[in-house]
Amino acid sequence: MLILRIIAVIQALSLIVGETFRSWGAGRHWLFVVDDYWISALLLAGAILVKPDDVRTRALFAAGWGANAGMLYGSFFGKLIEPTSSNPGNFGIGLLTALIGLAFTTSVLGMIASILLLATPKAA
Repeated sequence: MLILRIIAVIQALSLIVGETFRSWGAGRHWLFVVDDYWISALLLAGAILVKPDDVRTRALFAAGWGANAGMLYGSFFGKLIEPTSSNPGNFGIGLLTALIGLAFTTSVLGMIASILLLATPKAA
């Protein structure tokens, strides 16, 4: 569970930093910037709060991964299929698509792993 939590923190912080760099001075509408911030906040909250392993915190953690996968799905495939209609901001479209694809793959695997991990046995 610890490695998955570490990956979640890295993913969330990467999305925040990447979106900030991408959008800084690029004229992107703020609504297309804050989506990465809120999914990152949800994933960070899940990674931090899942330490006491119970049903609610595991559900929050899986929801954070799922929200990431859902938001990144449209972004990745939109850039893959219709790259000319995308605003890559301060990135090249190829690099941006590859980074978003990596983040999307990580989020799908993280969601699956957070659902399938066995609960920590409680000491009697």
